Amino acid sequence: MQITNMPEFHKHIKRVIISEEELRDAVQKTGEIISMEYKDKPLLLVSILKGAYVFLADLSRAITIPHEIGFMAAKSYFESTESSGTVDITLDLKQDISKYHVVIVEDIIDTGRTLSKVKEYLESKGPLSLKIITMLDKPERRLVKLQSDYSLFTIPDYFVIGYGLDYGEYYRNLPCIAEFEEGE
Repeated sequence: MQITNMPEFHKHIKRVIISEEELRDAVQKTGEIISMEYKDKPLLLVSILKGAYVFLADLSRAITIPHEIGFMAAKSYFESTESSGTVDITLDLKQDISKYHVVIVEDIIDTGRTLSKVKEYLESKGPLSLKIITMLDKPERRLVKLQSDYSLFTIPDYFVIGYGLDYGEYYRNLPCIAEFEEGE
C-alpha cells in the first residue's frame, strides 16, 4: 500500500503493517462483540489520549448500543521512540465509574507500564467491571504482567505510527499503521 496523498510522510515510512481496510474490518467486528457483551448494561469507553482517539471514534461508531465515553491522558514516551519508564496520568475522568462497566480503549500495549498504572487506578474507583481493548499488542516488549481482554492485532517489536499513533506528535493522521523509520 502506498500513501500517495502525503508525500512528506514517505521518508519515515518503512512499510505499511496494517492497511486502512484491515483496521476498518477489525474495528467493525470488535464493535459487534462489545455491543453483544454489554447489551442493556451501562457502558463507559475510556480512551487513553492522545493515541487512542482515532480508534475510540471508529469503535464508538461501530458499537450499536448506548454508551458513554470518557478521556484520560497518560504519558510515558515524551517525544522519543523508547518509553521513559515513568508514567504520569495527566488528565482524569469526570465520571463516577462505579456506575459503569468500563472498557479502557488503548492504542497500543508495549511495555504495559502505562496501561498497568491506568488499570490499577481505575480499579481503585470500583467500576462494575473493567476490561481492556487495545488496537495493537506487542507482547514481546511487555515488562509488567498485563493482558488485554480484546486485541485487534498483535505485532512484532516495531515502532509504529498512524491511526492515532505518533512520533513527536506527527503522523497521527495516517489512515493505516506503518513502521516508522528514523532518518532526516
